[in-house]
Amino acid sequence: MTAEEATDRPPAILPDVSVIVPVYNTLRYLRPCLDSLLRQTIGTDRMEIVAVDDGSSDGSGRLLDRLAARHPGTLRVVHQPHSGGPAAPGNRGLDLATGRYVFFLGSDDRLGPEALERLVAAADRYGSDVVLGKVVGVNGRHVFSDVFAAGNAVDVSLFDSALPWSLANTKLFRRDLVDRLGLRFPEDMPVLSDQPFTLAACYHARRITALADYDYYHAVRRLDARNITYHSRVEQRLVSVERLFAFVDGLIPAGARRDAVLCRHVGLELANLVGDDFRRLDRAAQERVHATVRRLVERYVTDGLRNRLDIEARLRLGAVTAGGVDELLAVIDQDTERGVPATVVDAGRWHAGYPGAPAGWTDVTDVRADWLARLATVEVSWVDGHTVTVTARSPYPRFAAEAGPVRLMAGPVAGATRLDATDPTGRTVRTDFPVDRLLAVSAAGGRRHPVRAEVDGDRGRGGAPVRAPRLAAGRPRLLRHGARLYGVAATVDPRNGQLVLSVVPVTVGQLVGRLRRRLSRAARPAPVGVPPRLAPPVGTATERAGHHAEPGPAQVGRLTVTP
Repeated sequence: MTAEEATDRPPAILPDVSVIVPVYNTLRYLRPCLDSLLRQTIGTDRMEIVAVDDGSSDGSGRLLDRLAARHPGTLRVVHQPHSGGPAAPGNRGLDLATGRYVFFLGSDDRLGPEALERLVAAADRYGSDVVLGKVVGVNGRHVFSDVFAAGNAVDVSLFDSALPWSLANTKLFRRDLVDRLGLRFPEDMPVLSDQPFTLAACYHARRITALADYDYYHAVRRLDARNITYHSRVEQRLVSVERLFAFVDGLIPAGARRDAVLCRHVGLELANLVGDDFRRLDRAAQERVHATVRRLVERYVTDGLRNRLDIEARLRLGAVTAGGVDELLAVIDQDTERGVPATVVDAGRWHAGYPGAPAGWTDVTDVRADWLARLATVEVSWVDGHTVTVTARSPYPRFAAEAGPVRLMAGPVAGATRLDATDPTGRTVRTDFPVDRLLAVSAAGGRRHPVRAEVDGDRGRGGAPVRAPRLAAGRPRLLRHGARLYGVAATVDPRNGQLVLSVVPVTVGQLVGRLRRRLSRAARPAPVGVPPRLAPPVGTATERAGHHAEPGPAQVGRLTVTP
């Protein structure tokens, strides 16, 4: 039997569900992943696992073979040369799967013990072609979970729900639907290849069901993963985004239903291409990104779709269509270095006061509440180890009068927000986030809590991410919750500059490794002629605004804390 062949033959009795696990160099996480499958309450007689080793070089393939030998008839393994992405191993798994349903599981993720039993039961009970179970993030991994916010839903619409924001293929699919449509992952898409598959399945499904009553899928953030930069993957992203838009164009006729799906792709994949990391590209790459994004916006973004975008995506994409690379860079520099620009009122119209920006795309009159909710972080500080306080400011002079009640949210956690009494202009708010509450909602394995501002005043109800211009992440503060240690820190999402309160579990091995690195650096002699490193600046971003500095992030307030 060659390495290209399966390690055992399909069972004589067809299983209810085939779980397809593409594997590539995930040895550290692979055993917990497979253990979560082998312990499923549905029973090994009703399921099969098809693991496709995509040319792993870290021993993952050998582990798969050992486990397959222990679980014949349940775990099947295929080895193939590395394909460069998850599409090819996913397709190979589909070719081998024999179950009535198929489910896709990342080899660094895991399932709740009852996940498959509950998913299959729901699909059988409701006649659903697609069933998605609640996804939770582990180790601070971000997941879109709005589709589960209203609880269980027997019928979920692709066009009238948050489903387009949850298009990963980590769902239960009826095999008859997959075969009838001939669904496969496009292998010419280096990234995002699961989205055409999932979109087509949901578009043609007789019924889509969402289950929010159990933690079905645990999406794990790999703590040992290499940092794949925006620059190194930008060409892959450009190719994949263009093909994704072309796929949606061919799948869904133009109109409100297509706009409902494209709102996600425009507001996320397309807007991320011109996120804060755009500045790090060389000029040639910037020109290519700008040209691609402009072409897609002009072709697909209708007025109705534009009005559904959040205000930041709308302004960034507007900058692309209204000017060249330099105009876009001016907007990004304003957001990342100086914060929210002033509001310019002209003939009764409100405009975002970006430097040199054409008035046509800066008009925010119709979304004034969202514009008022745009705040810039001034300081992040700790109070007695029990509270994280975020101080944020608006540049709008009449903020207190027109914004109305203000609330800052860190993910699902509402902070206690009040006007800062030390600011006589009424443009600064301070919000206390209880650390115990952040830990409690993160205890399942850590979580990122993006900070968002909400207002409800004379200009209506609105919301926007709270940006953190020039914020550098400090060392996390170590806190105990139950029997575990967690690192709690304020960070910045590199894609959009949003302030994030992160809660990540910390292991003993990580603490020992960090201590060794510190001791190693302390023992290393300083180069001759190099002055000692200066301490980071202290004070608010506003207090330091008058000092000249090299471009890049600076320390904010008392963010750096020691364990």
